[in-house]
Amino acid sequence: MIDPKQLYVRERLSEVRYEIRGELARRARALEMEGRTLIKLNIGNPGRFGFRAPSHLQHAITDNIDDTDPYSHQQGLPEAREALAEVYRQRRTPHVDGDRIFVGNGVSELIDLCLRALLNPGDEVLIPSPDYPLWSAATILNDGRPVYYRCDPDNDFLPDPSEIETLVSSRTRALVLINPNNPAGAVYPRELLERIVAIAVKHDLLLMVDEIYDQVLYDGAEFVPLAPLAGDHPCITFSGLSKVHRACGWRVGWAILSGQASRVTEYQHAMDLLSALRLCANVPGQYAIKAAVCGPDTITPLCTPGGRLYETRRAVIECCDTSPHLQLSAPGGALYAFPRVVGAAAQGMDDHEFALELMETEGVLVVPGSSFNVPFRDHFRVTLLPEAEVIRDVFARIDRVLARRAAHTSKVVPLKPRSATG
Repeated sequence: MIDPKQLYVRERLSEVRYEIRGELARRARALEMEGRTLIKLNIGNPGRFGFRAPSHLQHAITDNIDDTDPYSHQQGLPEAREALAEVYRQRRTPHVDGDRIFVGNGVSELIDLCLRALLNPGDEVLIPSPDYPLWSAATILNDGRPVYYRCDPDNDFLPDPSEIETLVSSRTRALVLINPNNPAGAVYPRELLERIVAIAVKHDLLLMVDEIYDQVLYDGAEFVPLAPLAGDHPCITFSGLSKVHRACGWRVGWAILSGQASRVTEYQHAMDLLSALRLCANVPGQYAIKAAVCGPDTITPLCTPGGRLYETRRAVIECCDTSPHLQLSAPGGALYAFPRVVGAAAQGMDDHEFALELMETEGVLVVPGSSFNVPFRDHFRVTLLPEAEVIRDVFARIDRVLARRAAHTSKVVPLKPRSATG
């Protein structure tokens, strides 16, 4: 019997998945309360692994702290937006100025705001699979429908533009890209981006590109910003301080609306209205924006040989190469690896059960691959933020679990069918 005092919740929440901080993370907290020590690789949270935001960003906040008590303009501090406009003009982003820029409490808030300004009930959004699950959640909770285009593991997680176009319907409103990709680390080549832009132009779709990892690149991978390729076509570019500048907790993100003014004015006004309804973004963090985008490059040294992120990525690649149970498409960018379980260990695999067993028996928390809205259950995601020696230990533990799975699978021999004569 239903408790008459039980509050109802929104039905569409049952369609939302966010295992990055979901059931497994709750179980991890319970184990920690029991005194267990866990290595938690479920979140790309640099500060939890000893990284700090660069000192010149910290000083930019403390030097202006006396001015941070009032609300700012709903779109963000004018000087921060103008600094962003200048940087994106240098990238050849067309039609960009401070009035086209919206500062938010992280990119997460801005993704929700931008979809809310766009979608009517039943409208569709083309989203990569695997995706960062916030994109799916924000689409669903704004009464839209996510339609997934495959980023095939056998094609290094790059999408097929021809397949994307077959998914366009009369209800499709937007096409989402995540470049460099989370969770797989794929970096999209220019030719692929040009073909995707052509699809958006042909079908009049808003381009929404998550470029939060735009400077986190390895082994010569080249990042190509989307907005310059889109030109006059409407495009929103998302980025922020959390990853490149290791300042997740400051909750500072921005959305750059580009494209011909006559095509985006109404949408821009809708975004402005929604920004005003939430008053403004975190003001102290906004003072770090100009220092971040106009200051020294502090991320590249971490991503080149000898740098901490590079060496951890190298360790992951080597561990997967030597494991009989793992296969990896080496990430070209971002802060994650997305290994695939292969061989006997993969037979009948349930990635959630694997992640739970890994945590319970080996003290390591990872994210099941199916959390990223993929149809397969043989992948998992780890962050590249720990020290290299820690990640090598982690993969030794992963191999122990997979070896047990493989041994168990090998013992399960199907019975031979009886012959017709008995």
